[in-house]
Amino acid sequence: MTRVVFVHGIAQETKGEESLLGEWYPALCDGLALAGAVPIGRTEVSMAFWGHVFRPAGHRALGLPPLDAFDVEQGLEEELLLGWWEAAAAAERRVPGPEEPARLRTPRLVQRALNALSHSAFFAGLGESLMVHVARQVRRYFTEPDVRSAVQDEFAKRVTDRTEVVVAHSLGSVVAYEALCAHPGWRDLTLVTLGSPLGVRKLVFDRLVPPPAGGAARWPVPVKAWTNVADAGDAVALVKELAPAFGRRINDVPVHNGARAHDARPYLTARETGAAVARALNQSDTSR
Repeated sequence: MTRVVFVHGIAQETKGEESLLGEWYPALCDGLALAGAVPIGRTEVSMAFWGHVFRPAGHRALGLPPLDAFDVEQGLEEELLLGWWEAAAAAERRVPGPEEPARLRTPRLVQRALNALSHSAFFAGLGESLMVHVARQVRRYFTEPDVRSAVQDEFAKRVTDRTEVVVAHSLGSVVAYEALCAHPGWRDLTLVTLGSPLGVRKLVFDRLVPPPAGGAARWPVPVKAWTNVADAGDAVALVKELAPAFGRRINDVPVHNGARAHDARPYLTARETGAAVARALNQSDTSR
């Protein structure tokens, strides 16, 4: 029964609601403070945790099953890795880019993408196997209905008649958007998306439910205000402005997150994010 609901992104399966809140809550308080607002109480925020949906059952092997370029499935997994590669190369000088547009999708090309991404700020330290797992999670969300439903159910459990703001990061913004579209009867609330891939054509945008029509996505009925925050160097949020495809009511706001362009914490500590959350909470307070 909280006022602010967080929605995390990919590769969080070994964490949990409380451990993520331990990172996200103080970061948001910092953002609110920079915006000149009063930090919200700890009991007023919650995390819609869905990482466990992707946590595999116990097995004898240590860690995640090892994956490499030969395990990357053709289609969405390949396209995601290649898209991230091109975006990272464009944003960071230390990331080597493809010499020419790829015509063939081969393990060798995917291997080059993985090697290049290992030099990027976002993927640094993840390792080849984990990068493939990240792409696989995104693919499973969009192609396995049971997974999609289970993830959205975890978010829906957290939204109540007291929810005023949803703050969603990365793939979590897709989860929040689709669930909000599916529940037009929910109370009015504010949506704040951070590092969102919602506007990425073919890979994400064209796979949304409900499907876009005529190049335009449906506006989620419960959303009275929407602020989209994106770093120019964020390789996941390939499309920085969502307003052209999702509606001119969206306020697209650029931020600078430093070396960790896609990390949730610098997004939350940004004054711009704090201001968006503060506006929603203050409007709600004055309407009571």
